Amino acid sequence: MGHMSEISQSVTELIDQLGRLPGIGRKTAERLAYHLLRVHETEAFALSDAIRRVRENVRYCSVCYNLAEGELCGICMDSRRDSSLLCIVEQPRDLIALEQSGVFRGLYHVLLGRIAPLEGIGPDQLTIDALVERVRNGNFSEAIMATNPNVEGDGTALFISNQLDEFPIQLTRLARGVTSGSVLEFTNKEILADALSGRQKL
Repeated sequence: MGHMSEISQSVTELIDQLGRLPGIGRKTAERLAYHLLRVHETEAFALSDAIRRVRENVRYCSVCYNLAEGELCGICMDSRRDSSLLCIVEQPRDLIALEQSGVFRGLYHVLLGRIAPLEGIGPDQLTIDALVERVRNGNFSEAIMATNPNVEGDGTALFISNQLDEFPIQLTRLARGVTSGSVLEFTNKEILADALSGRQKL
């Protein structure tokens, strides 16, 4: 009998951990836990190994703060990219969405968030200082503000454009084919492609 309670203790812990993931409610967490109990153990351990590997190997690129397995991400290492164009995004997942549109061939800078005064996130918690240094030392002709089209994204873009004011760089903003208040990562590729090609001067 004692053995049973140990098992359920482990299962309870797994359900609790899964339930902490974003978008996973209690019911889904239970389903996932019981699924992991049923599948072959190699499949279950493949998941735990993948989590471990991603935590051990993945870091932020030392130049642009995209996700990277080494010091630099694949985009920063790619000499075929246009190093005169810089696209500024909030999160690595926004970069991925823009990359999938296939239109942009320049470099990126990931802010790792947005200025959100209500949540206590100020400019100093983002990678804005590093961005200003990159522009100061780089050879960029244009910086595209690709922050999300909502109040905080716009506020962040405005703050950054003020920071970059002193440099001879053209500042543009994604065209508004992206509906205001929407989220970049869920916007389809065609709309993102149009937003990039139709970008406007700030």
